[in-house]
Amino acid sequence: MPVQRQLHAFVSGQVQGVNFRLFVRHLAAIHRLTGWVKNLEDGRVEAVAECEEKNLKEFVRGLEQGPPGAQVEKVECTWHAATGEFKGFEKLY
Repeated sequence: MPVQRQLHAFVSGQVQGVNFRLFVRHLAAIHRLTGWVKNLEDGRVEAVAECEEKNLKEFVRGLEQGPPGAQVEKVECTWHAATGEFKGFEKLY
């Protein structure tokens, strides 16, 4: 059975007001991830996702591209052991 991992990502650039969180939820559905995404007061977007590492790496590639209208400058990631605490993928406020 493949090992489940957790990814904690912070996305910087022009990533708010461009449907970035909706885009991230779409990516999560494609890659069968669980977790959440939210906007931060400093203009970044934060996401936590769990799945197999290969799916998470594809997810990161999607974050680096962003949706049309976004300008991603940087994606900072930390990797952890999965907790299994998430049932789906939510857009938080």
